[in-house]
Amino acid sequence: MRILVIAVGRLKQGPERELADRYLTRFEDIGRKLGFRGAAIHEIAESRHSETKARIAEEATAIAALVPEKSVLIALDEGGDNIDSVTLAGHLGRWRDDSMACAVFMIGGADGLSPELRRKVKFTLAFGKATWPHQIVRIMLLEQIYRAATILSGHPYHRA
Repeated sequence: MRILVIAVGRLKQGPERELADRYLTRFEDIGRKLGFRGAAIHEIAESRHSETKARIAEEATAIAALVPEKSVLIALDEGGDNIDSVTLAGHLGRWRDDSMACAVFMIGGADGLSPELRRKVKFTLAFGKATWPHQIVRIMLLEQIYRAATILSGHPYHRA
């Protein structure tokens, strides 16, 4: 199973991108040994449309075009479930074992994800009730994906 993060907005060069890349590389190193076929990030340009519904629809079209078949869709949203790292690791391990082609984590734009995409979501994940900048959410997500891999492998990175 591949891990794919589709995010509206781009990380500029700098410490945020470096940290995101570091967690992505760490996951790939340990993930291959666990049966994961790598990870990737696709950045979608923010829509410049003046109307909210049109912005959401335009971004949803771009996101949907990148979702492979046999994927499990995970939305990041402040209204989602707050789960611990062990539970996330369990989800990833189960989806991998169920032969899902890809786990797609979607980080919507400032206006959120479209209702059409939300209907296809298997799981909605939150990092607390706070609203986080998209750059920070991406880094937190990549760290949690890496942490999940370390949990699945028994690596000491995660200490319960």
